[in-house]
Amino acid sequence: MKTKILIFSLILTQQFMAQSYKKIHSEAILVDTHNDILMKVVDQGIIFDQDLTGKTHSDLARWKQGGLDVQLFSVYCDGAIKNPYAMANREMDSLDAAVSRNPDKIVKVANYSELIEVVTQHKIAAMFGVEGGHMIEDHLNKLEALYNRGARYLTLTHNIAPSWATSAADEASPNLSKKGGFNSEGKKGLTDFGIQVVKRMNYLGMMIDVSHSGDQTFWDVINLTTKPIIASHSSVYSLVPHRRNLKDDQIKAIAKNGGVIQVNFHPGFIDPGFEEKETIFLEKHKTELDSLMESGMDEWYSMDYLYKKYTDEANNMRPPLSMLIDHMDYIVKLVGVDYVGIGSDFDGINLTPQQLDDVSTYPLITKALVERGYIQKDLNKILGGNFLRVLKANEVK
Repeated sequence: MKTKILIFSLILTQQFMAQSYKKIHSEAILVDTHNDILMKVVDQGIIFDQDLTGKTHSDLARWKQGGLDVQLFSVYCDGAIKNPYAMANREMDSLDAAVSRNPDKIVKVANYSELIEVVTQHKIAAMFGVEGGHMIEDHLNKLEALYNRGARYLTLTHNIAPSWATSAADEASPNLSKKGGFNSEGKKGLTDFGIQVVKRMNYLGMMIDVSHSGDQTFWDVINLTTKPIIASHSSVYSLVPHRRNLKDDQIKAIAKNGGVIQVNFHPGFIDPGFEEKETIFLEKHKTELDSLMESGMDEWYSMDYLYKKYTDEANNMRPPLSMLIDHMDYIVKLVGVDYVGIGSDFDGINLTPQQLDDVSTYPLITKALVERGYIQKDLNKILGGNFLRVLKANEVK
C-alpha cells in the first residue's frame, strides 16, 4: 500500500512540475539575443517563414512553438569580406522582406515600448544585432544608419576585428592575427576612433556588446560607457577556459555596470571536453573536409555538412543540457540572478547541447531551471526580463 501511495505521489509531483514549467515559460517574455539565421538566408537562399525542420535550427513556426517573444537577429559577415556594410544591409533587407510577408506573426520594433506592445499582441518582436564593428567601415554615419534600420546592439569585434579595437582572437593569439594582436594605433583595446564609437552608441541608445572582445577592449569599454552593456552570446571562462568566455572579474564588472550576460549554447564554450572530441572528429574526416574546402565550400559550412552526414558521431559529441544550465547557475551564484539571459547562437553553431535540437526546445531550459530550484520571479528575469531592463536603460537620453 505504501509503495502504491509513493508511486502515485511521484506521478502527481511530475505532473505538477510539467504544468508548472510550461506555465512559467508561456507567461514569461522569452528573449534570445543572438540567432544567425539571416546569414543562412543570404548564403543559402533559404526562407525562414517556410518549414526548415532538419535544415536549420530556426524558422517562424518553430519560434512560436518554442514560446519565443523577442529575437535579436544577428547581422554577420566575415571580417575579411569586401564591402561589409553592404552585406549588413542585404541581411537586414532579408528580415524586412520576411516581416512584410508575415505582419500577423513578426514585427520589427524600435524600442522597449513598441516591443511590449507587439509581445502583448502575441507576435514576435524583432530587432537586429550587428556582429562585428568592421561592418561600419570606420564611419560613424554608417553606425547611425544601421541603428536607424533597427540595429539595437553592435558587437564591437568579431574574430577578425576592425581597425579600432582588438578581439579575443587578436589578443589571445597575436602571432595568428593579421594585426599582430594590436589595433591601428599599435596597442590593445580601443583606439581614439573606437572611443568615439562607444560614445556615439551611448548617445544613440545602442547597446554595446562585448562578446568576442579582447580583454583590453572589454576593460576600455567598462571604463568608458555610461550605459549598461551586454555580452550577447558568451559563457563562463572558469568552467571552460575558452577565449570567447568571460572571466569572473569581467562578469562582476558587467554586473556592477548593470549589464547582462546572455549565455551561449555552443558546445565548445560550455563543455570543457568538447574541443578534444571535435579535434578527433575532424582528424578522422580530414580528407573529406579538405576536399569540401578545396571545392570552394566555406570551412564552417564544410564542418556543418560533415556533422549532418555523420549524425551519430556528432550526437555523441553534444554536451548534456545540464552543462548549459551550469553556466547560468555559475553566473547567478557569482553575481546574482539579475545579470544572466539567453543568447543561443542558433544557426551560428554547428552543434547544440543535447535536447536543444532547435528553437522549439526553449521550454526545456525553463524545465531544467525549475528542477534546479529557480522560482517564477527569477525565471522571468533570466528568460528575458534582465535583457529588457538593459534595453530600456540604454534608451534613456
